[in-house]
Amino acid sequence: MNTNFVGYRCSLCKTEYSPEQVVYTCPKDGGNLDVILDYVAINRSISPREVMALEERSLWRYLALLPVGEPHGEGTPFRAAGGTPVFSPESLRDRLGLHALWIKDESRNPTASFKDRASAVVVARAREIGAGVVVTASTGNAGAALAGMAAAVGQPAVIFAPRTAPPAKIAQLLVFGSHVLLVDGNYDQAFDLSIQAAEEFGWYCRNTGYNPFTLEGKKTAAFEIWESILFRHTFKRVPAVFVSVGDGNIISGLHKGFKDLQELGWLEAMPRIFGVQAEGSAAIANAYFAENEAIIPVSAVTLADSISVDLPRDGVRAVRAARQTNGAYLTVSDEKILSAISALGQVGIFAEPAGSTAYAGLLKALETGLIGSDDPVVVLNTGSGLKDVRAAMQAVSPAPVIEPTINAVKKTLDGVIL
Repeated sequence: MNTNFVGYRCSLCKTEYSPEQVVYTCPKDGGNLDVILDYVAINRSISPREVMALEERSLWRYLALLPVGEPHGEGTPFRAAGGTPVFSPESLRDRLGLHALWIKDESRNPTASFKDRASAVVVARAREIGAGVVVTASTGNAGAALAGMAAAVGQPAVIFAPRTAPPAKIAQLLVFGSHVLLVDGNYDQAFDLSIQAAEEFGWYCRNTGYNPFTLEGKKTAAFEIWESILFRHTFKRVPAVFVSVGDGNIISGLHKGFKDLQELGWLEAMPRIFGVQAEGSAAIANAYFAENEAIIPVSAVTLADSISVDLPRDGVRAVRAARQTNGAYLTVSDEKILSAISALGQVGIFAEPAGSTAYAGLLKALETGLIGSDDPVVVLNTGSGLKDVRAAMQAVSPAPVIEPTINAVKKTLDGVIL
């Protein structure tokens, strides 16, 4: 175990607990727990320059800033989570009129989504505490991430997923060899059932917005944004980070990562964090717009399945992530989400609906004046378009079927590229 991990703090009542006292949420009020690190000890053990000199390319280069010890799984995909690239396509910058724009492409993770970060750290924790089985509820990505990371190190896993999850995501769960149970209900029902099963059978529960170690994995994306962009550039304006939001754990993780860096004295200015939700699944945005932290459930309906959530399990911290950084929340329609898939595809980035939602939010922020041409912007694509090919096909025009003749080629492409 990493000795820099000294305890937990409830995000609501601020009660602190030792690592042995609790496992998931605050016993007093059910609040999400923040991991407490010994920042003085971290600074004694490593410096920013030493981090950047490490040969490790994955999220494990930040091991000193994580609440787990040295992980196993060398030579497997488990050690490849994180370390995703950032792209800055000139054509996209010109199209949007932005001087500085980066797309961080999380589809390059081993199971093709951001969720590998959380699952890798949770599996490392499960191995430390000797957990027999790890369980989670998922619309697909978190489950695929757990299944893939668990398979890499031989950790048994059980996944509860709504039966309506995209087939490509279910295929990943099955191929990775997890025990998959398709629930005849929505994500929230699968979530509740997975917690009940964990309590009944003594399994270790990975659930997003429930297990504190999910946030610790997701915060590593903030470390990478800091290292690859914020540390290497001087900006006149505070950078803005756009991310899609479902249950609220990714945006909360980014916020935690940037806060850790500030506590260490490694980050001067906190980026503005913008959360983007689908109009049909906007419980957290609703709380932000109402200027409170009351997360009222909705009946979520959106094609962006990864962010389709009735009751977000990390809503309070997600509201704070935008409010405390002078960011904001935006909501976008499914039509705009599909259009964003096509726009990103034109610069070589294939995003699933939840991934393109962040880009759709940036477009709305530009239209409404929340973002200007001088603002440095980072957009996270949280998952690959191959996760949901059905949605991808809705985002584009169908390919024409032609006769196998050169005249047919000429006729079809005349005025297009000929």
